[in-house]
Amino acid sequence: MRKFLVVLDDSHECLNAMRFAAMRAANTGGGVTVLSVIPPDEFNHWIGVGNIMREEARERIEVHFEVFAKWMRDRQEIDPELVIREGEVVPEILAHVREDNDIGVLVLGAGEGKSGPGPLVTQLTRSSSDLPIPITIVPGQMSKDRLEAVT
Repeated sequence: MRKFLVVLDDSHECLNAMRFAAMRAANTGGGVTVLSVIPPDEFNHWIGVGNIMREEARERIEVHFEVFAKWMRDRQEIDPELVIREGEVVPEILAHVREDNDIGVLVLGAGEGKSGPGPLVTQLTRSSSDLPIPITIVPGQMSKDRLEAVT
């Protein structure tokens, strides 16, 4: 089964990327993998404190994921999987794509405004020649109705 990989972060545009991935998966018989990457600089503390912070970060990610997962299950009948990795975001995304042969498309949300599409979109489009799959970039301001129409 082809899976859509979408990155879970705190950005506003993440919402449209999640919606797009779930709707495309539902319409094409695919699946959704939600990837969240915990940057290593969050744990540069004493070992005990670092471990507690790591667990708290995982718990926050799981709670955030569950909001999207419930919507995907209830509205799109898609049961997404969550993958949490630690490291630098772009290398971890590239590594996960290489490790999971079922991933067929990377879905990213583009930021709104003058600052451009966002650092993740910018970095991954520069690294796109290293990807064995296409990238779909979903505009952050795209309406739900328009998302439904294009999926």
